[in-house]
Amino acid sequence: MYVLDANVFISAHRGYYGFDLAPSFWDSLVSHAGKNNIRSIDKIQDEIISPNPKNADRLHMWTAENFKDYFERTDSQDVIESYAEIQQWAHSNPQFTPSAKEEFARNADAWLIAYAKSKHYTLVTHEAYNPEMKKRILIPVVCREFNVEYVNTFEMLRSLQVSF
Repeated sequence: MYVLDANVFISAHRGYYGFDLAPSFWDSLVSHAGKNNIRSIDKIQDEIISPNPKNADRLHMWTAENFKDYFERTDSQDVIESYAEIQQWAHSNPQFTPSAKEEFARNADAWLIAYAKSKHYTLVTHEAYNPEMKKRILIPVVCREFNVEYVNTFEMLRSLQVSF
């Protein structure tokens, strides 16, 4: 099972897999979600779907209409325990700046990693591994620390044998 970061949806929408250019990309996400190969989490849904319908863009509308059933809740005990462990590690790590720690505590990244960790899923993100980064806590750095598998969108698509 793959669990998708917000940047998978956002980058595809804004760039190389725009709805008008590659509708089959979006169809494949729904198809594989229906086959229990792909999921995301409620916190990512919150980042994608605007609370104000007047600000809704095409991604917001597509997500609300086609993918809403595939965002999993993060309120289970195993996810909460993993989240606490990840936040404790981040907070106590002297490598990261205070603002990096604050951002990590506010955004969905730690929840996404905790969900993937507790469910033994592979996380999909566009972030690259950079262990020297101080101003931001990157998903791949945390994944390696907690033995969570991660790949990029293209690796996931190849693994799922998606072709356009």
